[in-house]
Amino acid sequence: MASHPDTAHPAAANDSTSFADLPAEARYFNRELSWLAFNDRVLEEANNTAYPLLERLRFLSISGSNLDEFMMIRVAGLAGQVRSGVCETSIDGKTPTQQLAAITTRVRELEAKQQRALSQLRPLLEHEGIHIAGEDRIEEDAEDWLRAYFLEHIMPVITPQVLDPAHPFPFVANAGIGALFNLRRKSDGSQLIEMVLVPAMLPRFVRIPAEVLGDEAIYVAIERVVCRYAELIFPGFTIQGDGVFRVLRDSDIEIEEEAEDLVRLFRSAIQRRRRGQVIMLEIDESFDAEAGELLHDKLGLEQAFVTTTEGMLGISGLEEVVKEDRPELKFTPYSPRYPERILEQDGDAFAAIRAKDIVIHHPYESFEVVVDFLRQAAADPKVVSIKQALYRAGNQPTVINALIAAAEAGKSVTAVVELKARFDEEQNLKWAGELERAGVQVIYGFIDMKTHAKISMVVREEEEGIRTYCHFGTGNYHPVTAKIYTDLSYFTADPALGRDAAKLFNFVTGYVEPQGMERLAISPLTLDDTIIDNIDREIAFAREGKPATIWAKVNSITDQKMIDKLYEASHAGVEVVLVVRGICCLRPGVPGLSEDITVKSIIGRFLEHSRIYAFGNGEAMPGDKAKVYISSADLMERNLHRRVESLVPITNQTVHDQVLDQVLLANLLDTEQSWLLDGETGEYERVHADGDEAGFNCHAYFMTNPSLSGRGDALKESGVPKLTLRKGAQ
Repeated sequence: MASHPDTAHPAAANDSTSFADLPAEARYFNRELSWLAFNDRVLEEANNTAYPLLERLRFLSISGSNLDEFMMIRVAGLAGQVRSGVCETSIDGKTPTQQLAAITTRVRELEAKQQRALSQLRPLLEHEGIHIAGEDRIEEDAEDWLRAYFLEHIMPVITPQVLDPAHPFPFVANAGIGALFNLRRKSDGSQLIEMVLVPAMLPRFVRIPAEVLGDEAIYVAIERVVCRYAELIFPGFTIQGDGVFRVLRDSDIEIEEEAEDLVRLFRSAIQRRRRGQVIMLEIDESFDAEAGELLHDKLGLEQAFVTTTEGMLGISGLEEVVKEDRPELKFTPYSPRYPERILEQDGDAFAAIRAKDIVIHHPYESFEVVVDFLRQAAADPKVVSIKQALYRAGNQPTVINALIAAAEAGKSVTAVVELKARFDEEQNLKWAGELERAGVQVIYGFIDMKTHAKISMVVREEEEGIRTYCHFGTGNYHPVTAKIYTDLSYFTADPALGRDAAKLFNFVTGYVEPQGMERLAISPLTLDDTIIDNIDREIAFAREGKPATIWAKVNSITDQKMIDKLYEASHAGVEVVLVVRGICCLRPGVPGLSEDITVKSIIGRFLEHSRIYAFGNGEAMPGDKAKVYISSADLMERNLHRRVESLVPITNQTVHDQVLDQVLLANLLDTEQSWLLDGETGEYERVHADGDEAGFNCHAYFMTNPSLSGRGDALKESGVPKLTLRKGAQ
């Protein structure tokens, strides 16, 4: 990273913004292609020999799951636009048809790369005694067991169905797997085509148990088991050909802004999603030609993406193999720390927060502190009310149970449950019902906007009067993802932030637009203006010849207005360093456009999820005067204008130092898990440590070094290795 010059950037003298005259494709990357580049980086981790073998397989599975969702949502949306004749162009000037053409090419490349990765991992796994779809290794004892398993567990639940004019074509569920068989009756020579759909309740793989094979583990894909024993399904027939397939459907949910009953709307929309338009058909390379023609005809594939694979269908299903109990082939388990500052207060979260603000860095510090905050609030007789925003709570009810306990204890409890959290709609409906039955006031927020802000507010009656305690997060109240997503949980009893939090909740529950906000910025009202105002301040500093720097860590950046403002900052001489895990439509390092912008992406053991914005404020970074914010919002048009989000200023010095000098700086310094974006080509290149310098891994640093604000008196004894901008960890 280049240090900032002592004088203004030469371009600062010229106020013209000639970059605005460049064609769209020269100014921005395509959103969808950028996402595919992100998934390519995820897939590359399957080839990372520094990782244990099953972790490499996990990354392969994740890349498959990611690609499935991309097809079901993003590609399905573009296909819908094509069907409707929509010609609106993307940020880089491409029509939906042009985007689909480019996506098709890239998806085929990714799918082929996934199959290559699997073929490379298979022999390595076999060396460790783990065999995937290993029909060739099934000897007599295993064959007897597998046949018995098929007869006892699979045969009773599958339903063969003939495909002819007398029988309607069966419905194939989203992500459904099936097999087609071309049959000849032995008695009269007549031909039939039959379909067998694999019920969703069956396992993706059948694992032949250890008592049959000893130390060997053989996983046979469920569709291969069905094909293997087809003669048991179709006695009296000769099987002339077969083939397996998998279907993905349009899974987006459209919301009617005039809906009278939001819950009823979502229940019916979820049902419709299960029957959405087929958007992708995967078939194996040996698929029977005659059966394949029938399948194409009956599924209605005019706008569908059809792919033939030489390997395994449904790469995402490999997550079942990853669960194999082989700890030596996985990352060493990591146990998150519990903040000592709270332990020093005998576990009293309110006492610790009242003494000083605290930030918890997940997953390195336990999510239990967030749950305990709510549990304590539920049990504390001094607490009078709790307000909680729930975007994704997951299927583990720890947070839900704490809210229910509070309501049953007679406290006023309000839960803002977001029904539009994609793929969590059903789970959130379930939690909403349980909360309402316990006496919690459940609010669903805006019909046309998601409530994405991560906020909890506890009002407590104390000797000094009413005090409000707040939790602001960059991630969800989700106990499972909190173990693998890097996020920040900020606890404060700052009265101004408490008053602002109350106004945010009133905005969502009563549509009362907040007035006189003191600290908090929220979208869709003030968040983008606050960020732009800070960028403008840095531009002004650059033009005055002062240090001018912007550091930001986000998941995605796609908003054209923000990208153009960052181009303007670069044009003025502001040094801009962005850590963007996923989609980036901004082109960094392009002469005349973005010379002073660097974009890196970190892909590693944990999924980078926290959003942090930092502005130098006229001094070199990192510095005590820098303006630092944490947020639930990425720099995307939807986050800035179509969601309720929060942007929280960090003013407590200890928390400020942790977020800026520790969390954000470590991300900038990382060399072992980082990729740099080439602004000309859109390609990402792995970062390597300079010369003889040792590499720096930010995840390893956080696993081995405690945070600043959570340590309390323990910090005085152990200290924390300090990071420096030039030399990395010292």
